[in-house]
Amino acid sequence: MDHRADLQRRRRSDHPFLSAGKVAHMTPVGFIGLGQIGTEMARRLLDWPAGLVVHDARPEAMTPLTDAGAEAASSPRDLAERAGIISVMVRDDAQVDEVLAGPSGILASASPGAVVAIHSTITDATAERLAGLAQPYGVSIVDAPVSGGAVGAQHGTLAVLAGGGAEAIERCRAPFGHWANHVMHAGPPGAGTRAKVARNLLHFVAFSAAAEAQRLAEAAGIDLTELGAVVRHSDAVTGGPGAIMLRPTTAPMAADDGLRPILGHARDLGTKDLGLAIELGDRLGVELPLARHALDNLESDLGLGKPGTEEA
Repeated sequence: MDHRADLQRRRRSDHPFLSAGKVAHMTPVGFIGLGQIGTEMARRLLDWPAGLVVHDARPEAMTPLTDAGAEAASSPRDLAERAGIISVMVRDDAQVDEVLAGPSGILASASPGAVVAIHSTITDATAERLAGLAQPYGVSIVDAPVSGGAVGAQHGTLAVLAGGGAEAIERCRAPFGHWANHVMHAGPPGAGTRAKVARNLLHFVAFSAAAEAQRLAEAAGIDLTELGAVVRHSDAVTGGPGAIMLRPTTAPMAADDGLRPILGHARDLGTKDLGLAIELGDRLGVELPLARHALDNLESDLGLGKPGTEEA
């Protein structure tokens, strides 16, 4: 790359981002990628003590933020000259690659000690590769996809699934705290992305389950809009599918595990209710493959033995 020749020049120990005693709050933050979620995340950083620098390929996307006090950067390279902690929220792996390693990318000017947090949902292999690519420059990569969408960004209630070194993630916690209220350190670079893939698996499989439930309800003459309101209401109380994600392992639980009575109760209710759904579907001519799969696997999925036994 054309910026490798100045690597040594940028290893100065007296750079303002790296001076002894500097803390995260004294480092300007940068934000690249001002889409629906990124704009809301960046907006909540407008009161960052050391200032906010923004960049987007669409100049008009920067205007609301620069009008509110942020500085505009002409490129990721320009932004990295001014910011020591940089968030990247672009579309995909190719765009992340270009923003970091392209001729006008972050690595062309980032100073040693800079931290780049990638919030885009990319592959874990890309996150690992970029972390290795950035290491000779003294730049830390944190893959930090978020969960909670634009509404969570707007209200500062996103969750962050972060992969990277402990020191780099600690430096990110203060700026993250402006738009998130939960940060999970999942492990080394790539682990944040792997955690997000698992989280999104649940999210989108649940969409298919919701569609299956709607087909059954529709065939039974139920108002789907009203039913959706009930689902959202009760899930807000019970926690939805995540309510059973209490164990540190998916292995079968021991007979004396304290969660066995709780999950056993969930199994008993689920077995009854899934059976009722399947019976209703049979009468109405509605196929319910997800319900049948759940009924067949609920026992083992909850980590329990067969009904009526104490087998682990």
